[in-house]
Amino acid sequence: MSKSIYRQTPIFLSFLFALIGLTTSLSIQAQTPAYPTKPIKLIAPVAAGGGLDNIARAVAEKLSRSIGQTIVVENMGGGGGTIASQAIAKAPADGYTLMIAYVGTHGTNPAVRRLPYDAIKDFTPIGMIGATPNVLVINSDLPIKNFKEFVDYAKKNPAKLSYGSAGPGTLTHLGMEQLKLAAGIFMVHIPYRGVGPAYTDLLAGQTQAMLPTLFAALPYINTNRVRGLAVTGAKRSSAAPTIPTFKELGFSGFDGQQWYGLVGPANLPPAIVTKLNNELNKVLALPDFSEKMTSEAMTLMPMTPPQFTNYIKEDIARWAKVAKDRHIELE
Repeated sequence: MSKSIYRQTPIFLSFLFALIGLTTSLSIQAQTPAYPTKPIKLIAPVAAGGGLDNIARAVAEKLSRSIGQTIVVENMGGGGGTIASQAIAKAPADGYTLMIAYVGTHGTNPAVRRLPYDAIKDFTPIGMIGATPNVLVINSDLPIKNFKEFVDYAKKNPAKLSYGSAGPGTLTHLGMEQLKLAAGIFMVHIPYRGVGPAYTDLLAGQTQAMLPTLFAALPYINTNRVRGLAVTGAKRSSAAPTIPTFKELGFSGFDGQQWYGLVGPANLPPAIVTKLNNELNKVLALPDFSEKMTSEAMTLMPMTPPQFTNYIKEDIARWAKVAKDRHIELE
């Protein structure tokens, strides 16, 4: 072999290896179909109508346009989201069956119940959508004008206050138990089958307090039928800027909110997760989508999949601590 050929051999080999690599990459791409190639099913773990269903349909509409494929919303209520969550956990990990997770399915339920699914291991967190704070509201007939007066009144009248919830183990229950523990007050818990009946008795004066979502409470607050005293979260809501946060009032740790996010079955391919996360965050940045969610007292919270995973873990840990401190465990 001549010296000239010897000197050129490394260059030739480098070119040859690069060509082989490119050919292999193109071959793999040709064998891997683009995602998505067919309609996607998005499960809303509630009955049709209401806040979560509205969010699911708004996300589906915008996301379908963004990814160029139809997204069909399927309502699957029952068991506080347990039935839908179990269905998603058993679905094929191909990106064609997704769910709107929320604080019930991946926050409070795992903290207080023995579930047929593992809220961490059986799902792939794709991205956060947003959250609406909860607000402490009281019957407007009570002689109380602010949060400090509420705590003082509760301490002086331990047998006079009861609060309603949407049911045992819900955010409206655990949040109030967290408040009772932090403030050193006593209130009787009256559980209902849903937030609607709880509101009926609150407005009638049968119960005196509740911790619903701010969005659900705003019509009653704005018409002075209930009085809003404090909201959860890190900052005041633009939907009710005059209501202070619990943190402002000296009560830290009241960050629990009614949150919503997008999840799929465990072991979704990373490329599909990345694509869906990118497209979801594009939807959250759309001005008309942001305006619609703001009108429902929601703060949009775009996250990466790892950030959303950590959020879920922290939320479960938050409510598990409250459940342990208050000895709450449900079948």
